[in-house]
Amino acid sequence: MLVFPNKKRITIFAGHYGSGKTNIALNYARLLKKDQPLTEVTLADLDIVNPYFRTKDSAKDLAADGIGLVVSEFANSNVDVPAMPKEIYSLVSPTTTSQVIMDIGGDDRGALALGRYVDDIVKCEWEMLAVINASRPLTRTPEDAVEVLREIERSCRLPFTGIVNNTNLGKATTAEDIISSIPYAESVSKAMGIPVSFTCCEEKLFEEVNNHFADSMPIFPINIQKLYYQLED
Repeated sequence: MLVFPNKKRITIFAGHYGSGKTNIALNYARLLKKDQPLTEVTLADLDIVNPYFRTKDSAKDLAADGIGLVVSEFANSNVDVPAMPKEIYSLVSPTTTSQVIMDIGGDDRGALALGRYVDDIVKCEWEMLAVINASRPLTRTPEDAVEVLREIERSCRLPFTGIVNNTNLGKATTAEDIISSIPYAESVSKAMGIPVSFTCCEEKLFEEVNNHFADSMPIFPINIQKLYYQLED
């Protein structure tokens, strides 16, 4: 089960487009709040790449959980501009004490939005986790994944500090798909020189996956956020 032995005040999730960053960021924020109910937790959506699968879709649920949400006023609209909420500057200020989770847009283009906050972020306790998914066409090999991650680092001017293995096939994912992806994640980890922080799986697969690793690999069970075309009125 995922624990937070070395959690930082700012946790950044970045990676290839479609790797599952938003789902992970949402679930991570909820777990942080559950772990420390008296701590202020805020999720900041910096995704300027994907207008259709946003944290804003979960705004009501996050508010009910006591989690703050900072997102562009243009999210879920037909306005495609890289406008960032001014509140993000206060969240990354060294004087702020709240826990902040940042969801960064895919690839190097999405990471550009993060670059403007780097000078303040590095003054805080922070980590940037690389979300990888061996099932995506452009990151099927460790070499391809590393190339994408290096481009992101150059774009935002921050180095990754850990790997999040989010290999999945959507609803068709089996426990074996996740278990067999570990060598891929470990290869990316070795090439990047950073550890695998945890592996994700849908909640229904958690027991089988977790039992396989017998606590040797932190497993993060997640609820899957519905895509925009699955949302109910």
